[in-house]
Amino acid sequence: MSAQGAGGGREQEPNAEGLTSPLIVALDTDDPRRLAELAAAVAPHAGLLKVGLQAFTALGPAAVTAAGQHAEVFFDCKLHDIPNTVAAAAGAAARMGIAMLTVHASGGPAMIAAACKAAPDITILAVTVLTSLDDADLAVVGQPPVAQQVVRLAGMAAEAGAGGVVCAASDVAAVRAEIGDGLAVVVPGIRPHGSTSDDQRRIADPRTALRTGASHLVVGRPITQARDPAAAAAALLAEIA
Repeated sequence: MSAQGAGGGREQEPNAEGLTSPLIVALDTDDPRRLAELAAAVAPHAGLLKVGLQAFTALGPAAVTAAGQHAEVFFDCKLHDIPNTVAAAAGAAARMGIAMLTVHASGGPAMIAAACKAAPDITILAVTVLTSLDDADLAVVGQPPVAQQVVRLAGMAAEAGAGGVVCAASDVAAVRAEIGDGLAVVVPGIRPHGSTSDDQRRIADPRTALRTGASHLVVGRPITQARDPAAAAAALLAEIA
């Protein structure tokens, strides 16, 4: 586990509701002005802001800098390469001042360990199985069913030193049984009641995800595409209060 533990780089400040928020808002845009506007609007309600591949590919480190002006940054680039390359990339990412960084668990224990060693002061999260995939998708690429593969990868990642894992809400209970309570379990595919599933296949409402053991909830479009993103973020927190 990283030296800073499951919460990220520095201790999170209470949000607008006076609590340490489990909410991670995904700033998935390639428009720098839109990213800055979203970050400012939702940061009072979020524990972290997520900068992913779309924003980083378009804007580079400036996306991390813009988000970091408002909250801790969860850099969701899902590194997956040979250990030496991932170690170098993880070290470079850490120097941007992020709190959390994702790597693909399927890269193997040596790769995960290399990332943790290169970036000891941030939380390295191992992505198990994407929430857009189901058993049929895994069968096509020669992998076992989701429930089996997620637990296998989570256990391997924990042994390799990861500070947490990323998995769907439906897998959280089994993952917690495998890795215990000390590591972060970050859950994407969160959809408040009344939201569409979009391209996610394994989704859950925020209260269910937290009740089964999630430590953080990643929410993108239900908040960022809302007419009032700040109000949507506040409403989601109210739903789980």
